[in-house]
Amino acid sequence: MGIAAIFIAGYEWHWRSHGFPISYNDDEPLWSDKRAMVYEPKDKATVFIGSSRIKFDLNIPLWEQLTGDHAIQLAMVGSSPRQVLTDLANDKNFKGKLIVDVTEGLFFSAPGRPDKTPLENIAFYKKRTPAQKASFVLNHGLESKFVFLQTNLFSLNALLDKVTTHDRKGVYGGPKFPPKFSFVDFNRQTTMSHAFLTDTAMQRQVTNIWMGGGLLRKPIRYDSITLILNDVKDCVTKIKARGGQVLFVRTPSSGMALKSENENYPRAQYWDRLLAVTGCPGIHFEDYPEMAHFTCPEWSHLAPKDRIAFTKSFVQALKQKGWTFSNSHVML
Repeated sequence: MGIAAIFIAGYEWHWRSHGFPISYNDDEPLWSDKRAMVYEPKDKATVFIGSSRIKFDLNIPLWEQLTGDHAIQLAMVGSSPRQVLTDLANDKNFKGKLIVDVTEGLFFSAPGRPDKTPLENIAFYKKRTPAQKASFVLNHGLESKFVFLQTNLFSLNALLDKVTTHDRKGVYGGPKFPPKFSFVDFNRQTTMSHAFLTDTAMQRQVTNIWMGGGLLRKPIRYDSITLILNDVKDCVTKIKARGGQVLFVRTPSSGMALKSENENYPRAQYWDRLLAVTGCPGIHFEDYPEMAHFTCPEWSHLAPKDRIAFTKSFVQALKQKGWTFSNSHVML
């Protein structure tokens, strides 16, 4: 027992001494814990779905302080929110407020890789057992104390993945992000690390991933977009019919990401059509000077200092749209 304790302490010290903070595994159990919260009264909570940008860009403690609303974060990195939108639309008990973050290349994607994680998370939530719920509570307590329990970084498989290898011809092994790119809070908010923000080499590594991972890929066929919009409209209609509210938001990007997105997904054909077809309000960051000036360190997500200003501006924009909050006297 003593030898095991010494080994664990040494292993923990090793990773902390290398600058790794406490972070939670952003896995099916953590997502399911938040998914179970969507039944809170709509005058007490707002549900967020989307891809990674709203996970980085929203400052949840500040949001809750300003609005009085509990922020339920269901967005997933590298994924389309359409599967989660469908899940909520088909859940007759969900009648709340829903904000959908739109990253065009993922939102308007063909079925495939962007749906994998959402489908896995939804399936786990629907089938999780009492034993799995209890295990989650135990794991949460341990993860809040030990850095080395981040399985995406420090499990044997994760460590083996860090061994430098070259993909076989015609085989793509997936993107390899810097281990210190970001960390995850228990509320599923994702934050860029200080190490990443001060290391331009790591930032270039991530922008290279964006460039090689479909940033310049052309969008799917026009008729497929129409099918997607009609499916989204059906989902929104179901939620509204139960008394729920839905709003779309286009969060900031910059550099080559914004240039590519504007060229490949013109607003008139995508964003404007989305709002027109669904009949939902929308907030596009380029329409608000206080949101349009941000420079993302790796083109796609806000630095922690900028998401404070973004969250304040976002809440103000929502207030202008008539969005209701638990705190009826939102002061900014």
